[in-house]
Amino acid sequence: MALARRVTAVVPLVGAVATAVALTGAAFFTVAHAGCADTGRFVERDGVVEFVGGCVDGQDLPAVPKVENLRYDVKP
Repeated sequence: MALARRVTAVVPLVGAVATAVALTGAAFFTVAHAGCADTGRFVERDGVVEFVGGCVDGQDLPAVPKVENLRYDVKP
């Protein structure tokens, strides 16, 4: 009876670890086969860290909507 309780207590842990391993493997597989030759890098310019390079071009991203903000002076 005690052995059955231990097995019952360990089964969710084994399931969670197996799921984590499978999701990690899927993430590595996806990244490895993304088809991007330039992985990009982080560069610091004028005290600001920017991501330079990579597969995404700035023109591929949607434009930032222009919203009037009366409370704060926001400059792009």
